[in-house]
Amino acid sequence: MTRRFLIGLLVLAALASPGLAGAQQTPLQARLAKALRVPHVAPARSAAVAVDLASGSVLFSQNPALPLAPASNEKLPLTFAALATLGSNYRIETDVFGEGEQDGTTFTGALVLKGSGDPTLSSAGLRSLAAQVRTYGIRRITGGIVADESYFDTRRIVAGWKPSFFIEESPPLSALVVNRARVGRFVTRTPALSAATAFRTALRSAGIVVEGPVRLGKVDEFSIPIAEVESPALASIIRFMDRESDNFTAELLLKQLGAVELERGTSAAGAAVVIQSLAEAGVPMAGVRIVDGSGLSRLDRLTANAVAAILKAAYADPTMKPAFVSALPVAGINGTLADRFRKPPARGRVVAKTGTTSEASALSGFVSTRYLFTVLQNGHPLSYWWARRAQDRFVEVLAAQ
Repeated sequence: MTRRFLIGLLVLAALASPGLAGAQQTPLQARLAKALRVPHVAPARSAAVAVDLASGSVLFSQNPALPLAPASNEKLPLTFAALATLGSNYRIETDVFGEGEQDGTTFTGALVLKGSGDPTLSSAGLRSLAAQVRTYGIRRITGGIVADESYFDTRRIVAGWKPSFFIEESPPLSALVVNRARVGRFVTRTPALSAATAFRTALRSAGIVVEGPVRLGKVDEFSIPIAEVESPALASIIRFMDRESDNFTAELLLKQLGAVELERGTSAAGAAVVIQSLAEAGVPMAGVRIVDGSGLSRLDRLTANAVAAILKAAYADPTMKPAFVSALPVAGINGTLADRFRKPPARGRVVAKTGTTSEASALSGFVSTRYLFTVLQNGHPLSYWWARRAQDRFVEVLAAQ
């Protein structure tokens, strides 16, 4: 058995223990239960788990196996799977290939800008690529620029998204996106073409004459590698994704998992990789449904048992723990927790992933090195103010111990 699988078995055994509701409550359990009782949040549609990190024992449990929409807590299983599968140092390349031949400083043919799903690709990256093309000795291109986004499929959204989520919550998904698909004040619906057009502009600014059209296509087998840029390390990408709860980054990372592991750059393939990664770690999968990476899909489901197991397995893995924990917002200091827990004892001692939609609210993470916790709440609609109030009170009880 692998070490991760053994850790998973221990996690599963701890979280599968009988619920605490029917037993005589300890004072701590009573305070935690009271913290969750707020108006406009139905106990029957709420779940919570708290675990002592030192002993692994479950301190509190409410509806731990209840499948609930997780909102952006969906980014936790994605974070776990990405770190487990790709590693914290993984980087995503964007490449330039030549299709044709070079005669002196003239390249007779097209340059292909091939994306591999880098959510951080920016104008600065295009300028670096253009400079490398110039260093290669090219001053004139006769065949235009080809945009290759074939590493992923061309679905711009994911199943279960509300129509308004497109653009409002995430720019179009593509393997080739520059500046998060923003062109001036607008978000383009054709991200790959816009990226290639911006690359042509960068080439011209570098003193390279570009003739011919900008078009979509695929790099051929006999192309010439000319230039490349790499994304920051995965640990850095995940830190931005989790601290700011960035949906676009999450969805591109999900497709990245599918492309790398299953050679299919689709959301469904990425979701299959996440499910496999969680199962291999011993996370209890009953009631879990992974559809997207961000939590925007109304089809996603997690249980408090599953989230707690993910947190515990990540914390117990010395290769994953630093990147996983440091990616989470810090209470009262940064990210989506900058304006919450602004006073002791929680401030600076709680790191946790938030989640908010009109029908779901969640908060899951760690209290110093003492506890892990998860709170998931659903409603139609859900009072996000009261949901957050319950979450904050729950965490503050733990932080005061």
